[in-house]
This record gives sequence, C-alpha cells and structure tokens, in this order.
Amino acid sequence: MLRGASSTHAIGCSATVLALAIGPATALATGARASAGKTFARAGFSNPTKIDNRWFPLVPGTRFTLVGRADRGHGRRSHRVVFTVTDLTKVIDGVRTVVIWDRDYNAGRLLETELAFNAQDDDGTVWNFGEYPEEHEHGRVAGAPDTWIVGLAGAKAGIAMRADPRIGTPSYLQGWAPAIDFSDRARVYRTGRRICVPVRCFEDVLETDEWNPTEHGAHERKYYAAGLGNIRVGAASGTEREALVLANVEHLGPGAMAAVRRQALKLDRRAYRVRSDLYRHTPRAERMRAAG
Repeated sequence: MLRGASSTHAIGCSATVLALAIGPATALATGARASAGKTFARAGFSNPTKIDNRWFPLVPGTRFTLVGRADRGHGRRSHRVVFTVTDLTKVIDGVRTVVIWDRDYNAGRLLETELAFNAQDDDGTVWNFGEYPEEHEHGRVAGAPDTWIVGLAGAKAGIAMRADPRIGTPSYLQGWAPAIDFSDRARVYRTGRRICVPVRCFEDVLETDEWNPTEHGAHERKYYAAGLGNIRVGAASGTEREALVLANVEHLGPGAMAAVRRQALKLDRRAYRVRSDLYRHTPRAERMRAAG
C-alpha cells in the first residue's frame, strides 16, 4: 500500500534481525520511547499541518493514483490505490493533523476506504497519528477492526518520513498500536536511484524497507521522489506480492475538492458509529484554517 501503516503490514533485513531476536514486545517498548533517536513531543508541533518534507510533502488538493497488482487472498489481481490529501484537519492527542483520504481497489472492487492522520514537527519529520481503515464487502461496510488512534488504547505516534533520511541510520517505528498488533518499522535502504513510472522518470530516488516484527519474512520496498512523494511500491518478500507504480498525479480544483471534502467528512462521521470505542474520544474533522 501507499502508506506505511496497517494496510501495508510489510516486513526488513539486518535491522529486522535485531527486532526479531529480542522479540516483538521488547522491540515495541524500545521503539515506543524513540524512533531512530527521535522522541515524540507534542510541544514540537508549532505548525503541524504544513507538511513540506522533501520526500513526503502532503499538499491539500493533491491526488495520487497508483496501479499494479496484489494478492489479497484470491490470487494476484489488478490493484489500484487512490490517495488524496484533503483540506481537513483533525486534532489527535493534542496535535492538529492533516486528514488523508485513501481508497483501495482490488480487481475493480472497493476493498477499503481509509482516513489517515499526519502532522509534521518543527524539525521536518512527518508523523503518523493513526488510521480509520474501513473494510468493504459486497458493497457494504464490514467494519474497521484495524483502527488505531494515537493516545488511545496504548497507541503511540510513529514516523512516516524522517526529515533527513540517510543510509546507515537506525530503523524507526511507524506507529505502535498494541491492541491490533501494529508495530511497523522502516529503514533507509538505498538512495540515489533512478526509477521510471508511468508519470515520468525520477533521479535521486529514496528507497525504504518496511516490515512488521510480528510478521516474519515479509518485506516491502517503497520509493520516494523529492518534491513529490511515493512513486512506487514493491514487495521484496511475503504473500501479498503487492507491486504498484504512480500512474497519475492531479491537483484538484475547487469543485473536486468540495466533493472530496464531503466524502471524507461522511467517512469521519460514520467512524463515530463503526468504531465508537476509539473515535468518540476525538473531535470532528474540520476544514483547514486559512494561513495567517
């Protein structure tokens, strides 16, 4: 998947060996205190909805479409992910986050629609603050069991993208939600790559390796272009064998943004009913405040 959270559940190399050797519980406890030497601090988010990280910018009104194939339990089929940065925000654990609307299609059918929450700290690191991934079966909502919200049920924030990703630095926790066994980690795998996707070819691409210590043997690689973000996803190992490439990038106009806003707010409202145990502790999503 496009994002490094519950819908991905992918798995890394030498850094993983340590995590597996010491056991998930110890690895999680260590990661919860710090990710790659960086500790989460609410006081360090003075302008959290301005996400201009070089490798993972989240500009409201940008819609990314990635296409490819994946095995979601019925063989390897066509797969499409539509990832839209909305102009909505939601306060989670005292930090105002940007709301991302993510739709996941397999063989032409909607499998999952998700709200995800990100914020950037004053150092330029982008953090994950949780997800509401709503599962769909036969055109109906089947629940959202993998929901996690920072500050609730023991969940802690994790890093979506470091401010200055460099080879040789420690792996970092992408989020910690013990209630659903979510403990994905990532590390910088390679830099300076040249990658071509349907949109165009990119130079100096960043490649990361992602995994979950509780899922032995699965690794996923993600590729990021400077100034744009995720352009390719590839499974290094595992059963899903997901492979996606960036096929389209759009900058939505006012009419399209209004439609996105309506759908994301509808999903936000429904989450209070589907996952009231967690969602009722959060304020409603609201439209982003104008700068200045």
